[in-house]
Amino acid sequence: MIGPSGTVRVMVATKPVDFRKGMEGLAILVREHMQADPFSGAVYVFRAKRADRIKLIFWDGTGLCLFAKRLEDGVFRWPKIEDGVMRLSAAELSALLEGLDWRRVHAARETVVPTQVG
Repeated sequence: MIGPSGTVRVMVATKPVDFRKGMEGLAILVREHMQADPFSGAVYVFRAKRADRIKLIFWDGTGLCLFAKRLEDGVFRWPKIEDGVMRLSAAELSALLEGLDWRRVHAARETVVPTQVG
């Protein structure tokens, strides 16, 4: 995916928004409804009423970026619709964008290898 990865903060607006809004309108929603700074480097995710559409905005250091996607078949897996914001990991965001169930993505567990003292 072009754009954010790794330890980036991903914030999801759980209530559908008017998808006629562009990046400026979505940035206003980030400030007013999510109580956050759209220029912080975090990724802000929005859904339409139809679950097959998604928009993201994020600041890449040089400008505000808008990413939009519509699935040709199927729907995105969304959290329960309510007023609020939830946080996803970069891996969960990648799964969401692929149309996969992001709730099944888990952080890798560290493997501890015992050392022998000889």
